[in-house]
Amino acid sequence: MTRESTPETHAIDGAVVVAEATSDNPSEKPRRSGIIATLAVGGAFILKFLKPLFIGLKTLKLAAVLKTGLTMVLSMWAYALAWGWAYGVAFVLLILVHEMGHVYALREFGVKASAPVFIPFVGAFITMKEQPKDVRVEAWTAIYGPLVGTGGAMLCWSAALYTGSSFMMAVAYTGFFINLFNLIPISPLDGGRVVAALSPKIWIFGFIGILIMFFRSYNPILFFILLPAGRNVYG
Repeated sequence: MTRESTPETHAIDGAVVVAEATSDNPSEKPRRSGIIATLAVGGAFILKFLKPLFIGLKTLKLAAVLKTGLTMVLSMWAYALAWGWAYGVAFVLLILVHEMGHVYALREFGVKASAPVFIPFVGAFITMKEQPKDVRVEAWTAIYGPLVGTGGAMLCWSAALYTGSSFMMAVAYTGFFINLFNLIPISPLDGGRVVAALSPKIWIFGFIGILIMFFRSYNPILFFILLPAGRNVYG
């Protein structure tokens, strides 16, 4: 009796390794069980980061949900024209997860704010209807967006590892980039609001970083960040 085998491909840190998998390999089932167990533990950890997302969604009123939903659909349509529907929808959902982190933190600290509003090729924003009572609250409400958003990116990354989907891996990397970019220490980005609790003078380093990125890419979005950032640094 012959044993049939099929090639199996695994992606490890960007490298592709082709292994020979056999249908009667006795170590296959324990290996898969180990992967599932690892992902289950990782999933529980990730969901802990995403808990504020579900709590934040529950606090939104119907009118706010409609406003957020309509602007989300508009953004999805705009991004789909550039990158296709699958990526457009995933990109907007990553931004939503990030913004709901802010919504949750603002509600927890008793700061009145609007629901997220999406703007195609810019992102999304939340308008605070009152100022946080101190710099500590300001910092926490700012950092919750990147924290929850990173949890969403980690969920996509786990799904990519389990399924081998290159699309999910691309979505995960996009999520990590969005949240890392928002941590640049310059106002109006989240990182600028966080470091303001220490000293607004730190904004100069974020301004220089954004300026370098702009002259390397000439991305118009970076230009529109530089305008208020420069005013905040030198104002």
